[in-house]
Amino acid sequence: MTEWVYPAGSAAQAPWDLSIGGHDSQLVIEGWGHTGLRTLTASEVPVHLEAAAEERIVIPLTGDVTVLADGDMYNLNGRDSVFHGPTDVLYTGVGKSVELRAEPGTRVAVASAPARNEYPTRLIRKNEAPLELRGAGNCSREVRNFGTPATLEADRFIVCEVLTPSGNWSSYPPHKHDEEKEGRETRLEEIYYFETRVSPGAPAEATDAVGYQRVYASDERPIDITAEVRTGDVVLVPYGWHGPAMAPPGYDMYYLNVMAGPGPVREWLISDDPHHGWVRQQWDKAEVDSRLPFDE
Repeated sequence: MTEWVYPAGSAAQAPWDLSIGGHDSQLVIEGWGHTGLRTLTASEVPVHLEAAAEERIVIPLTGDVTVLADGDMYNLNGRDSVFHGPTDVLYTGVGKSVELRAEPGTRVAVASAPARNEYPTRLIRKNEAPLELRGAGNCSREVRNFGTPATLEADRFIVCEVLTPSGNWSSYPPHKHDEEKEGRETRLEEIYYFETRVSPGAPAEATDAVGYQRVYASDERPIDITAEVRTGDVVLVPYGWHGPAMAPPGYDMYYLNVMAGPGPVREWLISDDPHHGWVRQQWDKAEVDSRLPFDE
């Protein structure tokens, strides 16, 4: 099912390193229509996004970014890398033009979702977004919840960052959100954008930082993905059980999640794969991984 896996560079659209699901993205993916993601390596030339019927959130991946949203200027304080703590982000709302300015080599992501209802532009500073340490033991991971319903007032999308130390599993136990079940599950498609690194202290010859992502069918709709992922790779989850996202020993994993769907409420409600949901009970007996949070 390679239509759901995009290695780095395979969904490029100048000037973007990655362009999937945006209003102007040239890549057409059948059955995909609620979420979008663009990533950019900045040059000396500002990059402009025209006003459109989509809401957006600007996320510096490395370095600082200046954003002009309908003529108003916002300075986002970034970080050395996604593994070096949180970042400022900017929600720009619907129907607003956006211009990105940054030092050459700075990397930035823009998550988007088709939307109609207008909410105010909001700058969320890096110390304002809730940081969650989810799971325990070798299922410990860090979640930066700057774009979740409890933090951000928005129309459609839910956006967060997840970091997993080497040797740990996240997006686990496998779960799904592909049906509307009032109060129990919401229908959300999901983007996983990955970055990986060699863990601190590794020898010089360790250069191929790799991770793995699993997606499989929850009903009659076919999907079967076991993907090897590296920095810049994307896995799309249109439906089905997904997880684990695995950080092998020696390699740390980051992913940016963008979720949205057609349902009546903006909420992340999930169902665990009944074969594996019992794993959550084990977390009560284990400590959270001491390597978290990532704040180097």
